[in-house]
Amino acid sequence: MTTPTRREQILATAAALFARRGFHGVAVTDIGAACGISGPALYKHFASKDALLSELLVGISELLLRVGLERVETADSPRAALDALVDWHLSFALDHRDLIVVQDRDWSSLPDEAREQVRKLQRAYVDVWAERLRELDPGLGLDAARATAHATFGLLNSTPHSALLPDAAMRELLHGMALRSFGVA
Repeated sequence: MTTPTRREQILATAAALFARRGFHGVAVTDIGAACGISGPALYKHFASKDALLSELLVGISELLLRVGLERVETADSPRAALDALVDWHLSFALDHRDLIVVQDRDWSSLPDEAREQVRKLQRAYVDVWAERLRELDPGLGLDAARATAHATFGLLNSTPHSALLPDAAMRELLHGMALRSFGVA
């Protein structure tokens, strides 16, 4: 495991603080203090607190899509691809609970350009799922497949609130629930 860069440390710290107190409840000086640097030193890494939030949410959207596509490309069947997508999203949801909270609560604080970029990336990610669902059920319409993907994300992204079990048990529970909801468990 590599040591996180200062930039990565700042992003992780900001995500934790934003998740706890909300974007508007955290000052640049709070982030700096939590990282052991002065607030103004953050400006060496990010142009503004808005830029930091943008990088967090655009970055997670890029990551979800990139790894999702990789998982689908290496799967040997639509069923295996869907299983790999569920597994990937669960890994993300269990490892990045703070980012899920920030995305849900502070979406409206994103600058317009970043919000549009996140929307575009998220639509592409939803379509990766929808295409796999339609391969498994050719009679499933595109809107229904997208709605199914969104509903599944709601289940998997519940981890900040539902993870009352150890992560391994939560993973098993949510993985099984997701696959059963698709009728492929």
